[in-house]
Formats: sequence, structure tokens, C-alpha cells
Amino acid sequence: MLKGKTIILGVTGSIAVYKAVDIASKLTQAEAKVDVIMTKAATKFVTPLTFQAITGRPVASEIFESASEFNIEHVSLAEAADVIVIAPATANIIAKLAAGIADDLLCCTVLASKAPVIVAPAMDVNMYENPITQDNLSKLKARDFITVGPASGRLASAKEGPGRLADTADIIGTIRQVLGRGGDLAEKHIVVTAGGTQEPIDPIRCITNRSSGKMGYALAEAARDRGARVTLITAPTSLTKPIGVEMVNVRTAQEMYQAVRDAVPQADALIMAAAVTDYRPIREAAEKIKKEDTKLSLELERTPDILSGIKGDFLKIGFAAESSNLVANAKQKLYQKGLDLIVANDISGFGADDNQVTIIDREGKIDSFPLLPKREVADKILDKLVELLPKKVRR
Repeated sequence: MLKGKTIILGVTGSIAVYKAVDIASKLTQAEAKVDVIMTKAATKFVTPLTFQAITGRPVASEIFESASEFNIEHVSLAEAADVIVIAPATANIIAKLAAGIADDLLCCTVLASKAPVIVAPAMDVNMYENPITQDNLSKLKARDFITVGPASGRLASAKEGPGRLADTADIIGTIRQVLGRGGDLAEKHIVVTAGGTQEPIDPIRCITNRSSGKMGYALAEAARDRGARVTLITAPTSLTKPIGVEMVNVRTAQEMYQAVRDAVPQADALIMAAAVTDYRPIREAAEKIKKEDTKLSLELERTPDILSGIKGDFLKIGFAAESSNLVANAKQKLYQKGLDLIVANDISGFGADDNQVTIIDREGKIDSFPLLPKREVADKILDKLVELLPKKVRR
């Protein structure tokens, strides 16, 4: 998604400039071409050499360095850009952009470019909440500028409130979302489930499994980056909410079943990456069960079978985590539950950052992949989904 893309990173005079260094580093590691434009005030916090060392590309800062640069630099940068990101964006730069003032290289480049512009505000809480700043931000949004943040917390002024530069992950997630608008899943609605459901035994204990949710979250992010509208239905995890994704939090299998049923009527595909607990206690104890006897017996019942129970004119993709007979067991599940694809993996993938999967379709085609990061696995699955979308039928 980011590889080979040209990203203009506009850096303005804020104490949050140090976070822009991290943004530039992460984008460069993702093999994007990062061209940094610094305002004069920004160079008082961090030198251009810092960004040049990280990106391996020259840094532009002064519009009047030479006549030739004045004539062409902002135009050449503007034409090359796939996206322009201003992070941090001070109240001053937001005001100038809202007014169409082009008295520095960054503003000139923005006005000369047809690329989408992402603005990440960073300023004192009083400046951010000032009606003038809010009006300026509204003007930018009305002109299709995209804003991300600000986050809330302790500020340089020692005040608490909104004004902190958004996290690097949120800014890069927004960049990915914007660049993916024209992807092969544009205008598609993908529902993804993630995590291990929890069935309560008493107020503090539950039956669950070791699913981390990483595979489902990777699928949600990958679908977003390919232009899809994504609904992520997730059991409790320790993972950060993906930017640009509709999140539905659930706990039990019954709650997940209901959330899926609510989400799929307008969906193009359901990817069931969650590890749904198969059994739940018939009765949940109202109070904590005391350790009194040497044994404790629990009477269990089956939880709802979400994949079998949910029907419609959308693709259904399931997962089979097996400890033995991987392909045979996955094929059986594929046909029993009326799936279009099934992703089979050994249970050793639970909680890991990598996964080794085998993908099987209804025609019996089997594609096996080596151990890959879960984000790469997600794209392999979505490649198959894209192939099947024109063939989707009601089941």
C-alpha cells in the first residue's frame, strides 16, 4: 500500500515535531518516498538534517532559497504527491490554509496539488477549542481536507485536554485509508470478526480461548487499505482500534451472533476470524464461586453456530484452527457450514504475529502459503475474496 508512494510530510512549528520524525521513519520503513517540507518555525525544534538522514531525501524549507526553486519547487512537489500530510499542524498553518494564504513553501505546495490532504492538529487546548480555529477546521473539512486527531492528554502548557498530536499509528492508518480509496474493494462492505469470545462462569471467571485477535484485526486493516467499508466485530483483546474501521465490541458468542446478524444484510462478505467458544455454562453464578470443594462441575451447552446460522447473498469465509488432519477437517467444515472459502491453520498460530495457512475453496482448490506476517496473510485471503466477489450467490 505505501511502497513506492510519494508522501509529502509538512512539518510546522510545534513541540510535537519530534513525533513527525517517527512518522517519517515509519513511512520510510514501509518503502514510501517521503519528501519533507519544514516551515521556518519547525526548523527551530528539529533540524532538516534529521529528516534527511531518516528519509534519505533532501528536505525543503525556504521558498526563497533561489529563483529557480521559487518558480518550480512547490509545483514539482505538488505534482509528485500521492498524499500530503501536515503533522503537526499548528493553528497558524490551519488558519493560512483556510484563508488560502500561500506565503511559504508548504502552503504553496498544498494549493498547487490535487492530492488529498491530511491535517493532524497539534496545539494548546485553548487554541484548539477557540471558535476561530474550529471554524478554520470546518472550512478545511468542507474542502475535503481529512483531519486526524487531536488526541487528549497533558500538553506542553501543563494543561489537560484535546490538542496532542494524534498517535503515529493513527496518522499512518489514515494515510493508508486515503491511499486505498480506489482499491479493489472500493464500495464493498466487509464484516470481520476477531478475538476469542468469553462465556461467564461467575462475575470474574469465564470460558474462553487463547485467540489474540491479531488475524481479525489484520484483515480489517487490509480490507480498509483496499478501499472497503469495514465493520469489525471483536471480542475483548488488548489490540488498538484500527483507524477508519467501524468497531462493534462484544463479549459472548450470543452477542457476536447478534452483532453479525445486524451487520451482514448490506455486506458483500463476512470473514469469521474470531475464535468463538463452543460451549457456555447453562447457568452463570450470581456471586463469585468459593473454593470449598475439591471438585467443581459445570453443566455446559452449545453456543450458537454463527457461520451455519447466518445466511444471505454475501461471501462467507471461515477459519479452521486444527491440531491434526488440517486439510481434511477444514474441508469438512467448509461444506458443513456452506462457506465459500476456509482458511486452515495449525493452532500454534494463536497469539503469534505470523501465521502459516492453507486456503481451500468450494471447488476443492488448495493454496498453501509459507509462514508469513498476519498482515500478509490477510492480503492473501483478500486476494481470493476479490476473485470470488463476482460469483457470490445467496446461500
